[in-house]
Amino acid sequence: MLKINGADIPAPSDFIVGIMDISKAERNAAGTMVIDRIATKRKLELSWKYLSKEDVSWVLNLVSPVFFEVEYIDPQDNAKRTGVFYCGDRSIGTLDYKNGVIRYKDIKFNLIER
Repeated sequence: MLKINGADIPAPSDFIVGIMDISKAERNAAGTMVIDRIATKRKLELSWKYLSKEDVSWVLNLVSPVFFEVEYIDPQDNAKRTGVFYCGDRSIGTLDYKNGVIRYKDIKFNLIER
């Protein structure tokens, strides 16, 4: 479902594709809105209910470079799409810590198209 730099990552529990228009908008002297669309970009909102400590570490290392390639299913195109993205803030909750083994829950971050 989702690849980062060619590597298949675990399917997220939630996968939301945001389609964002980047534009310059202002009203002219007649009061009419004039909008210049500069670009349309994607924001992928990803979350996992649970991941192993190995998967958490692996995925976080995949999204640590400033920019990286992401392949995903785009709902507008109804097809696979590849783009260059960067990662927003990451949050990882801890479910528990038993017998020296940590388990993670509620892993969340956004991937924003460059």
